[in-house]
Amino acid sequence: MENKEYLYDVFVICPVRNASEFQKAQINDHIKGLEDAGNVVYYPARDTDQDDTVGYKICSANRNAINESKEVHLYWDKESSGSLFDLGMAFSLRKRIIIINPETMGKTETKSFENMVKYWSYVNN
Repeated sequence: MENKEYLYDVFVICPVRNASEFQKAQINDHIKGLEDAGNVVYYPARDTDQDDTVGYKICSANRNAINESKEVHLYWDKESSGSLFDLGMAFSLRKRIIIINPETMGKTETKSFENMVKYWSYVNN
């Protein structure tokens, strides 16, 4: 990997539109820990303008921020279509991934997206 200067240390992939209060609390605790340790964190719920009736500007802003981040931290919620979209971009950009809440991820006997994401976090660390 090239020695690139990044704007952000971490981009947080997580549900935004339909995040529960429990999820928001866990995500905010994770971000606080990162920022208290001196990391520059991009959090879409806070840092991406969510005033977009189509979603294209949101996805574009997130793509740019993911590209400008050293790594991504994922709060897994398989129902969050925006998170799945952002994960695809992070994969394409070959970003290192850390799963914030691995205990919520199931394991299937056959190939599945959850298995792939867990494997990705394992091989990139």
